[in-house]
Amino acid sequence: MTRIGLISDTHGFLDEKVFDYFKDCDEVWHAGDFGDGVAKRLKEKKALKGVYGNIDMQEIRYEFPEQLVFNCEQVKVMIRHIGGSPPNYNPETRKELALHKPQLFISGHSHILKVIYDEKIKCLHINPGAAGKQGWHKVRTIVRFAIDGPEIKNCEIIELGNR
Repeated sequence: MTRIGLISDTHGFLDEKVFDYFKDCDEVWHAGDFGDGVAKRLKEKKALKGVYGNIDMQEIRYEFPEQLVFNCEQVKVMIRHIGGSPPNYNPETRKELALHKPQLFISGHSHILKVIYDEKIKCLHINPGAAGKQGWHKVRTIVRFAIDGPEIKNCEIIELGNR
């Protein structure tokens, strides 16, 4: 079993509480818009996977791709910062979902927390909302879940407090 801490849209702000919530996680996945210093701080504590977001500068873009497709245990995962959500994926994401056929699609960007199963493509979509203080969201959120063989389970939504 692999325990995942999922975060997005930090915009340079990383609440110390994140480290407590992610202490038992094996990996942290960031769905873009890291902002300054966040990737470095996360990597000091955990294995980190991520994608760059639209606000990220060259340093982050050199280290992290626009899209990640990989297997975690027996689950194919695709992460993009800007992707939309079921059934309203943006055109590029729709094409990539059809090409890669993941069981788990993760995006950020909207600052809207969503956990939705897309029955049409047999794929769970998760957007962890925004953990930073930039944007219009009212509550900062992260997600924690586990992948056990072919199963995605124990999904927890964690509120970090008001923006």
